[in-house]
Amino acid sequence: MSTRASNHSLAAQARRLYADHVARGMPAVGQSVLEAAHRLNDQASEHAVAQRRRDLLQALLKGADRWQRDVVAGLRQVAVQGLPSTRPGELSTGGSAKGLSLVDDDTIEREILTSRLALAIMDRASWEFTDLRSRVAGLEERTELESHDLLRAHVLARISVDAWRSGELRLDGWRDLQGTLHDELAALVEEAYHEVNRWLVSQRVMPEIDLRPFIRRSRSAVVAPQDRGPERGSGGPATGMNAAHSMPGPLATDHLRRVSEETRLMTRSHAYARSGEHAEAVLGRLNRLVARHLPGFARQSQQPQTLSPALSVAIDVAQDSIRQRTSRQTASGEVLVTTPALLADLHQRKQQLKALAGTPAERATIEIVALLFQSILTEERIPTAVRVWFARLQMPVLRVAVTEPDFFATVDHPARRLIDRMGSCVMGFDSGTTGVGDALEREIKRVVQVVEAYPDTGRRVFQTVLGEFEKFLEHYLSSRDEATRKAVSLAQQVEQRETLAIQFTIELRRMLNEVPVQEGVRHFLFQVWADVLATAAVRHGVHSEQTRLMKRAAADLIWSASAKITRDERAEVLRRLPTLLKLLKDGMAAAGLDAERQDQQIRLLNNSLAAAFTAKAAIIPSDRLQELMERLETLEELLPEVGDEELDESIVRDISGHESSELEVVADGGSMPSAAMLAWARELQPGSWYMLDYRGRNDAVQLAWQGMRKQLSLFVTAQGRCILFPQSRLAAFLQAGLLLPAQDEALTVRATRNALAKLDVEPARLLG
Repeated sequence: MSTRASNHSLAAQARRLYADHVARGMPAVGQSVLEAAHRLNDQASEHAVAQRRRDLLQALLKGADRWQRDVVAGLRQVAVQGLPSTRPGELSTGGSAKGLSLVDDDTIEREILTSRLALAIMDRASWEFTDLRSRVAGLEERTELESHDLLRAHVLARISVDAWRSGELRLDGWRDLQGTLHDELAALVEEAYHEVNRWLVSQRVMPEIDLRPFIRRSRSAVVAPQDRGPERGSGGPATGMNAAHSMPGPLATDHLRRVSEETRLMTRSHAYARSGEHAEAVLGRLNRLVARHLPGFARQSQQPQTLSPALSVAIDVAQDSIRQRTSRQTASGEVLVTTPALLADLHQRKQQLKALAGTPAERATIEIVALLFQSILTEERIPTAVRVWFARLQMPVLRVAVTEPDFFATVDHPARRLIDRMGSCVMGFDSGTTGVGDALEREIKRVVQVVEAYPDTGRRVFQTVLGEFEKFLEHYLSSRDEATRKAVSLAQQVEQRETLAIQFTIELRRMLNEVPVQEGVRHFLFQVWADVLATAAVRHGVHSEQTRLMKRAAADLIWSASAKITRDERAEVLRRLPTLLKLLKDGMAAAGLDAERQDQQIRLLNNSLAAAFTAKAAIIPSDRLQELMERLETLEELLPEVGDEELDESIVRDISGHESSELEVVADGGSMPSAAMLAWARELQPGSWYMLDYRGRNDAVQLAWQGMRKQLSLFVTAQGRCILFPQSRLAAFLQAGLLLPAQDEALTVRATRNALAKLDVEPARLLG
């Protein structure tokens, strides 16, 4: 089979894998939709709405299985025959006027629902699709996929909506369940794209295309490799683009196994797509949706606004009411808040405020902010004791959102950032895992009360308390219990030692740049003794007697290794040598070198000393040697500033001597990190929660401390287990999916997406 035919075969297999993965996932989608219909039916509502929901549930109980089967059948048909260009009732694209007809309302509605579903899928899966499109188009030697290619999101969207309608399920039922349908189908398609990408990479098809290698996390637990479908295609070992040269025997098998494992780790689920770009895209969609229904909203969002007098007073009254109610509950010892009570209050206040709003833009803003807080307050991972303080932020945020419309335009607005930072600290994988300490709860309470006390200062008060909250976190996270305090102290010693080692190395190189010191001695001073000096400085102080002795040993070593011409000089070397060697070995032992490595270094130094005795070494002038001695004595005063040099992981391993119950040091594991992963590792924020897969355990961990240059990061479990990462190793774990964020997106971004879903279904809410 020719290479071209092999490549086309791989592309066809990729499409079949995609269809198979979606087909396997449809029963779970159907079950989620059915559960959503049950929840919807259980909600209190007006009689007509309740009847419609009951009818929807009954229809799904009878027709959900058929819908799933029809979707699968539609995919199979498209895989074999392609997608028809028109539906019944659509406007034909042919050139003849005979094909023209009026388009009925049902067809228009289906087109709208199809477009919305396709957009929801691409909002979540666009990065995976971009990679897949590039790989498949490359295999088929084309610049772009066909507009009706099976892999395109709108194809599945069209099949899904058509199957829903042909199964005698009503389109208003689809609209009622649109949020669930969008989430489930988007997640399924994202996983399908990812699995096909992973398979193509295993076939060595453009393995380096992933230029933004954020880790993706599946909605469920990571699937074992044997459950992920075929690892290799049938196209032969040399098929596919960029096929690697084959290697004979076991070496080839081992190499391919390691490459396969590496690419599996690099493309495993789920790309950390909820980045700043994603957040900006969500806000952009919100602004476009609102602008379609309120054309003047976009213009107002570009400049500060003034609150209508009646609305300003109403916001103050509502804020006082919330504060008084929660204060009474706190004083009486009651449970502060329940979600139903919060939502009831939120809806009632929203209606009252909208009645007093002076402009359509104010009414729209009230609706959007209410939807944001409805999402935040129903977030189950926010502990109940803290949820009340988020509720009390609604009125201050509403005031800011009306007067500073860029609240809806940028993720950097301090009100958004404050909510996101507080949310990231209290939201682990579930409220039972994270818990909230008394000190953190008190600080969140204080922050909210400060915001309430300065209602007219807008973003300034949010910016101020955000800075204060960050300072609080810096102290709180690193000192909340004895185990964490010990771990942070040791981590700080690691960082201080490595920083000093780098500084000592730089200065020693500068001092010896033009001094004729033997290469063996140079290597020892730069690679070994700089670390010894740093260890002594950390443990005993830069100006301590022990550190002074280590510096004096460096000076003695340089003198001893210079050429010795006279008998007296040689005698003096022999007299000093036992003391010098003992000092060198003591210093190396203190720095963590074992006896074997100490002996190895001493043997290498003996060669340099022997060269000095045979006059093969260079002569260092006495005045130059004296100057060198004096500079070594005052070495700490000459230390340069350290830039972004990366920590040596061997130093991290050595500093603790051995691991203890207080601290685990991560020195191996993970996957070779890319530049993007290293950048991501530097962006992690203290207080955020992650799931760590390390040493056979899967624990929820919180980032408790980072070094000054973020070269070291300390994570702590709720049970007090402390794990220290060097930056490169942290990036490696992120790359491999062994460290996964608890939140795929910030709290306010998630809330904005949920608000969008509701407004997309019922945009009339904006007009109120």
